[in-house]
Amino acid sequence: MNIVGRLTRDAEVRTTSQDKQVVNFSIATNDSYRNKQGERIEQTTYFDCSYWISPNVSKILTKGTLVELTGRVSTRPWTANDGELRASLNFHTSAIKLHGGSKKTENAQTSNNAKKTNTKNQETGDDLPF
Repeated sequence: MNIVGRLTRDAEVRTTSQDKQVVNFSIATNDSYRNKQGERIEQTTYFDCSYWISPNVSKILTKGTLVELTGRVSTRPWTANDGELRASLNFHTSAIKLHGGSKKTENAQTSNNAKKTNTKNQETGDDLPF
């Protein structure tokens, strides 16, 4: 199964009791559809993810990064503090494909490019960037 989403937090590396390392992170996927009344419904699904192949990947898995994951989904039941039974979706990741940096990085790059363009235009006296 493949899913595409953005990381909701930076990845963390944990070591199991058998001295194996696992990278844990979570992503949010977005979907939208129109109901019978024609209203647009936005739906966000959260996945807790684990990656066992290499702990080094944690360095590039930062909050906001857009990723495409290949793997399998499972559910994990748990009991909340109020005693209510709940479940979470776990994605056992076998492959990770990056689709760009985090939103913060993209915004910074756009801002820097705008500054460079404005500086160039001021130096040449032109109003147009080409």
